[in-house]
Amino acid sequence: MAQASFNRVFLIGNLTRDPELRYIPSGQAVTSFTVATNRTYTTPSGEKKEEASFIRVVTWGRSAEVCNEYLKKGSPVFVEGRLQSRSWQAQDGSKRSSIEVIAMRVQFLGSGKSGGKDAAAPFEGDDAIVEDAGPRGGSVKVTEQELAPDDEVPF
Repeated sequence: MAQASFNRVFLIGNLTRDPELRYIPSGQAVTSFTVATNRTYTTPSGEKKEEASFIRVVTWGRSAEVCNEYLKKGSPVFVEGRLQSRSWQAQDGSKRSSIEVIAMRVQFLGSGKSGGKDAAAPFEGDDAIVEDAGPRGGSVKVTEQELAPDDEVPF
């Protein structure tokens, strides 16, 4: 009997710090950032509580460059991707592991002018979407909801 598996993650939250861009030896761009998400719930005693989760997100290729250019600490984003676990041995010899989201799509939420690093960011509309197939290549699709008439597309 065949077993099915499904690995898809959807997150909406805000960046906890500016994205970090680097290039791997092959020259491909990779950007990582952490998204904070909040959960509000009521305890059995009726008390309202809120908890935050901090999730590491990784983007590859052209979308990594676009995310690095237009996102900053506090930027609201919608991320669609897949979970990936990895493990390594630290300098002190201890074994470390991490679970992160490999983004297939990042949607910039809110105004581009207030959400981007550059006050002259080209996104006048409410949202911009960046899609990427991941580290093994594939297509990269970048879409803006609305561009200001005199601005040029930066990619």
